[in-house]
Amino acid sequence: MTKLRKTPVALTPNAAPFAIRGERGSDVAAREALLDLAFGANRQTRTCQRLRDGRTPAAGLAFSAVREGLLSRIRSSQCLPQDRERTSNSIRTTADSGFTCGDSFGNSPEGARREGVGNFRNATRLVGTVRLWHVSAGGIPALMLGPLAVGDTCRKLGVGAALMDHALAAAKARGHRAVILLGDAPYYARFGFSAAKTGELSLPGPFEPERLLGLELSEGALDGAWGMIVPTGASVLKIKAARARKAPHAVPQAA
Repeated sequence: MTKLRKTPVALTPNAAPFAIRGERGSDVAAREALLDLAFGANRQTRTCQRLRDGRTPAAGLAFSAVREGLLSRIRSSQCLPQDRERTSNSIRTTADSGFTCGDSFGNSPEGARREGVGNFRNATRLVGTVRLWHVSAGGIPALMLGPLAVGDTCRKLGVGAALMDHALAAAKARGHRAVILLGDAPYYARFGFSAAKTGELSLPGPFEPERLLGLELSEGALDGAWGMIVPTGASVLKIKAARARKAPHAVPQAA
């Protein structure tokens, strides 16, 4: 098993504080735009996308990096004690992946009005994203990491490394045993990924075998891994149907 390592963050004079929190519904539009810029308009045709189509990310393992703005400087007294941030250098993460901290860090119009801040939409800006997905690696339960993307203006500030560290630590804390990804070995080697145990695995489409990398969060988790990597995550359609069944029915009222 490869030990998880904290990657040092390069602090520069222009580095802006950013926070890593659980992905929210309000992040979706900005996330899609960021991914389009990072991977191009044809990103939906890539092989790894076949493992994500129609599926939901693994529970608690979709994260956003957001840059602080006006509302993040509103007095911290609005935050509940259990929601306060742990700060290290220029990075903030939270024990609660949902990161609910009153309205002091978010795009809340109510919070903005209370504090007299006009342009609340500029309060935070999505600068990075990462998700992990349930897969079967030739019959072995694992997670597939990706896509990982960071906005152009925040590259080389440690955002990508912080997202990786946070996501892998969260996956291990949730009891997951292995993570697989398709990426450049020289970059991901720093996090413990290698092709040592992925040589007998394949993907549902064209890929470069040397870029299929694995990380064991539990020793021996990928021993004997062989065969096709297939998606096993929850179906988006089934979840929507279940939510619709649980929704309260409207009660007819007399005219």
